[in-house]
Amino acid sequence: MQSLDHKDNQAPVAASSLWRNRDYMLLWSGQVVSTLGTSASTIVYPLLILALTNSPAAAGFVAALGAAPYIIFSLPVGALIDRWDRKRVMILCDIGRGLTLASIPIAMFFNVLTIWQIYIAAFVEGSLFVFFNIAEVAALPRVVTETQLPAAAAQNEAAFGTAAILGPSLGTFLYQTFGRGVPFIADAVSYAVSVVSLTFIQTRFQTERVKARNNLRAEIAEGLTWLWHQPLIRYMAALTGGNNMVGSAMPLIIIVLAKKMGALDAQVGLIFSIAGVGGIIGSLIGGQIQKRFTFGQVIISVGWVNALLFPLYLVVPQFFFLGVISALIYLTAPIYNVVQFSYRLALIPDELQGRVNSTFRLLAFGFNPLGAALSGLLIERIGTTPTIIIFSLWCMIMAIVTTFNIHVRNALPLEQARKAV
Repeated sequence: MQSLDHKDNQAPVAASSLWRNRDYMLLWSGQVVSTLGTSASTIVYPLLILALTNSPAAAGFVAALGAAPYIIFSLPVGALIDRWDRKRVMILCDIGRGLTLASIPIAMFFNVLTIWQIYIAAFVEGSLFVFFNIAEVAALPRVVTETQLPAAAAQNEAAFGTAAILGPSLGTFLYQTFGRGVPFIADAVSYAVSVVSLTFIQTRFQTERVKARNNLRAEIAEGLTWLWHQPLIRYMAALTGGNNMVGSAMPLIIIVLAKKMGALDAQVGLIFSIAGVGGIIGSLIGGQIQKRFTFGQVIISVGWVNALLFPLYLVVPQFFFLGVISALIYLTAPIYNVVQFSYRLALIPDELQGRVNSTFRLLAFGFNPLGAALSGLLIERIGTTPTIIIFSLWCMIMAIVTTFNIHVRNALPLEQARKAV
């Protein structure tokens, strides 16, 4: 195997397809397995908390703790990722996440599991995710060529959508059939698979770096400054954050609605698997939509589709229809992600990838804990119907604001936008 230290610093030569890009396929396959494991355990977290406490607020709080580290750590992590070896960071993070998940079934075995351990595990795993995620996003343009970025984004969405179909059903089946700790064991194993796949990747995940400066604050400021001077990318960060706030509220809303309708734990998993079908369809058509329509047309249309679909949760006659509505909403997510993700990555200079993406994702993911915590509190205090109305109004406001945003409506084609940066 060719040594990593002697691998050419340039991005890989374009292959006829992504399937022949060895290093991308290693990265992709490892993340598919890891995402499957995460999908299996994520659905179990609220079920486990509800079983232990019968409190939607507590279930929302554990989801918020898992998402909160992006607010706390993303800016310094982005600067550090541009200094450090991205591949090494990703490997160490997956090892840490696997051990963290394994601690839950170990505590169950000795009958010492507490809700506080679950909270700590969620926060630790979320913190390591910040490091891993920013490193992964920054590394992707090194593993594929610029022309392959939209296809890579679409293929990632397809794979992760498949995991979203299989994971919830797998997790709830393991939870209900073999024990509450088994989905966490499966997730820990999936992180081990990711570590192995990363180990065999030869492409360097960053260009050569000059000696790191000691002023971390100045390096963070460079990323903030670059993003601030790109009004379209800046708005997209805020819009993605608003969408993610709704997305992080959806799982608990769906679970509580399904439970009220008499769904068993395994049937809750099936609802989320049905929803995942929408993600698959969206990922399959996302690349074609990106080619056929302008940036503004796609982003604005997605906003209005979500605004019209979300209120339908109010009139669901039977719990399986929760999956159908969610599938339609999930269909739009890969389309949105393919368009904005490939557009953004192609514009950011490599030496700023970590810092700019961490700033972007501070806004994009910073709303996740708010949505998760708010959904739990609202459901517990005022009920599911008012909660759905509040989030429906939020979707409508985002759609209206995006429609009238001049930067979204008049976004340049990628080639012209790159020249304008």
